[in-house]
Amino acid sequence: MRIAELTSPEIRPSHHDSLSQLLSQLEASINQCELLSPEKPLPTNLSSDLRSTLSQLSSLVPFSNSIKLQIWKLSYRLWNACVDLSNVAGVRSSGDKVGEEVVKLRQVSADMLLLAGNVAGVPSPALKSASFYYKTGLIWHELRRFDLAASCFEKATDLTSKLDAATISDAGERKLLLDLNIARSRTAWDVSDRNLAVTLLNRAKNLLFGSAEHYKALANQYLVFGKSALSKIEGCGVKEALKLMNEALDLFEKGLSTARTRNGTEDLKALRSKCLRFIAAVHLQGEEFESVLKCIRVLREGDGDRHPCLPVLAMKAWLGLGRYGEAEKELRGMVVNKGVPEGIWVSAIEAYFEAAGTAGAETAKGLFLGLLGRCHVSAGAAVRIAHRVVGEGGSGEGARARAKVVAELVSDERVVALFAGEAAAKDRTAMHAVLWNCAADHFLLKDYVTSAEMFEKSMLYVPYNIENRILRAKGFRVLCLCHLGLSQLDQAQEYINEAEKLEPNIACAFLKFKIYLQKSDHNAAISQMQGMTTCIDFTPDFLSLSAHEAIACRAIPVAVASLANLLNFYSSGKPMPTTEVAVLRTLVTILTQDSGYEQEILKFMKRAHLRISELGPDCFFGKGEVGRRERNWFAVNAWNFGTNTGKEKNYEVCAEFLRLASEFYSVVLDGEMEENNVMVCKSLTLTVSAMLAAEKQKQARLLDTEVKQAIKLLERAGKILSSISSGTQLDDEQVTIIKPNLFFIYTFNAYDLHGRLNDLGSQQLLLVKSFASSKFCNPNHLLQIGLNASEGPQSNHEVATFALTECLSAFVSSPSPDYQNIALVVRRLISVASIHRGDTDDDAVYAMYKQAYRIMVGLKDGEYPTDEGKWLAITAWNRAAMPVCLGQADAAKKWMNMGLEVASKVAGMDTYRACMEDFVAAFAKKYAQIDDGESKSQQVV
Repeated sequence: MRIAELTSPEIRPSHHDSLSQLLSQLEASINQCELLSPEKPLPTNLSSDLRSTLSQLSSLVPFSNSIKLQIWKLSYRLWNACVDLSNVAGVRSSGDKVGEEVVKLRQVSADMLLLAGNVAGVPSPALKSASFYYKTGLIWHELRRFDLAASCFEKATDLTSKLDAATISDAGERKLLLDLNIARSRTAWDVSDRNLAVTLLNRAKNLLFGSAEHYKALANQYLVFGKSALSKIEGCGVKEALKLMNEALDLFEKGLSTARTRNGTEDLKALRSKCLRFIAAVHLQGEEFESVLKCIRVLREGDGDRHPCLPVLAMKAWLGLGRYGEAEKELRGMVVNKGVPEGIWVSAIEAYFEAAGTAGAETAKGLFLGLLGRCHVSAGAAVRIAHRVVGEGGSGEGARARAKVVAELVSDERVVALFAGEAAAKDRTAMHAVLWNCAADHFLLKDYVTSAEMFEKSMLYVPYNIENRILRAKGFRVLCLCHLGLSQLDQAQEYINEAEKLEPNIACAFLKFKIYLQKSDHNAAISQMQGMTTCIDFTPDFLSLSAHEAIACRAIPVAVASLANLLNFYSSGKPMPTTEVAVLRTLVTILTQDSGYEQEILKFMKRAHLRISELGPDCFFGKGEVGRRERNWFAVNAWNFGTNTGKEKNYEVCAEFLRLASEFYSVVLDGEMEENNVMVCKSLTLTVSAMLAAEKQKQARLLDTEVKQAIKLLERAGKILSSISSGTQLDDEQVTIIKPNLFFIYTFNAYDLHGRLNDLGSQQLLLVKSFASSKFCNPNHLLQIGLNASEGPQSNHEVATFALTECLSAFVSSPSPDYQNIALVVRRLISVASIHRGDTDDDAVYAMYKQAYRIMVGLKDGEYPTDEGKWLAITAWNRAAMPVCLGQADAAKKWMNMGLEVASKVAGMDTYRACMEDFVAAFAKKYAQIDDGESKSQQVV
């Protein structure tokens, strides 16, 4: 009898009107629910209104049986309305979850039954009410509202806990008790309350009632929990999973003993085998390999389980025990078994290779090729095997051996045939990528033999069509690179020619350039480099790259030609990847690596100077510290080249470099102060020195224009030297950089050049006097100037006399006089005075002799050079000869006495002095007689 068929007795007039009113409100709301349609949104206040009414009703308990029966009827009407809504929604939109509002209405329906309690005439009211809560809890669980689901399951459990399970005979009611415990356990598991979940499952063992279906349901839940625990990362998950799966296995075996139908027995056997397989997997994860093999033996007993995963589990267990032979048997048995899916045996081969390593590569290849003859193998499987054997890079013999095995595998005609057609296009691309990446890895390791082989095999998976022409060209180019690395230049040239046919571009042109370089065919390399500029995709970067390659091959002419060609692109004003100054600096650096390129270096240095004048220093060198470093680099290198060529006596080139050095040092950047005046002065002065040295070397006098040009250079240097002498621009540290030699060289060169302009020597004398008054002057420099001015066709006796006189004073006043130089100066002064004395300069010559005599007084024997002393004595004596002949007795006596005085200070002139004294005595006697005769004649007169 259904609830709707029960008759309700009339409500006694003694009930409160409020109860009738609340029931009417409740019925009105339920009527509204029955009119709901899933096409329209459900009212959000409907469940709250029902719950509010129900709350008011709860204050009026206890109810009479008729009221309870009425509430039950209303509850069922509400429940059926919710069922209808869910069914319609499920049909119209398959897969949608039940709306939350509908579930709330279901729970109100269950609460109404709980409020009404037991009703006379309704069988098992507690179980019916519990079923409402159970079904509502299932939907809340599906919506992942675990708190609400647990609440429903707990209320259902409270309702059924008062019942004696042994008295329940209905199969559905018994199943409800079991399902309720399982559902409650599942919710506890999902909220990570595992202890409660397992406890509830253990309680459910008391609700099996000897039913095979109950054993099956409970065992399945244990198995589900076991799989869930196995998927966890925690270490304890394996032990927990094993425990749960053992419980499931025990239940499956007990269920088999209670099964009464063949289908039920087969289902339980299948589930038992599944459980054993999972237990084997758990043992495998826990590295308990012997236990894995025990499970597999049990599964294979009798009719035997032929599940495809068993050989895989067995193979992995044997591999874990290090018994590769047994593992290989399992693997080969799997290959023979046509029932094993492709994914399973491919995975098994991967696992075997991963464990066996390189030693298993040949086995993996053989097994795969064996499969080709047994069954259809997909191209994707071939890709997986190739990728697994190749591995993720690596080096050494192992990687090389694996690559060789893969090369043999992928070149097999049967494997290549798998990738034919458009259907295998994706797998063909994947195989090409695997082989290409393997080849690239070996190329990076400079294993060019293996790399070339793998690149060649990858070409097998590039179709011969227009769409893949560029990819084939790329393959030929990398093969060219491999053979270049192996120095197999002819093969490299063949490959690059093929690539150029398919895709003529700058990469092909550049690789041909590399081949010519390695063949040391410099002319062909230069021609190829020049031809690169005509390629459509040419960029100036390739000229820089060509220069780098040429430098690596020690092909300096090719490197210079490449960078010189690159310089041509700067005049267009287009943006360039490298600054022009960097290119010129690189060119000069390259040329300095070998000798004999001075003229080339000079040419590029001059170009740099020209570009400075065209672009401006800041634009050419750059601004700030970078620009200063670049400027200084060119200046210093020009100076170094100038000094080096000067040492090599290549004075003409030396002058060019030093003049460039002065120009570079003169460049002012970014508003900086002139800080390089010292080096400018040095460079200018030595430039003129080099010009004069080149003149003597070539024995060709400088032209007047060249002389004037040199004088202008010296005038610039002279201004700087003047500032140095006055100390107005340089500090003491900078002054020390100016060596005395520089001021002397400047003065000496200026003296020489001004002497060629017929300026009557006045400018020359001013130069020498200026030098003599400077702090850089020393007597040795004056001596050299004096000697030079006293001889030659352009001698200047005024300069010579001044310089030598100043020099003599400095020598004599020295704490340690150099009497050799003093003697030289005295002799030269006497010579100059003698040559240019005229009628009035005899006293000046005599004064020089007298000064020499005073110098010699007090000196030790030999301290004054003996030869020079003899020369002074003899020349002074000889100067008396002319006065003697002319009868000039006083003049003759003066010079003879000077000769005697000097001779007395010179060692080794005793004999000479005796002769001189005799002659002086005779001369004095003779002139005494003449004087007496003259006096007598005067008396007679």
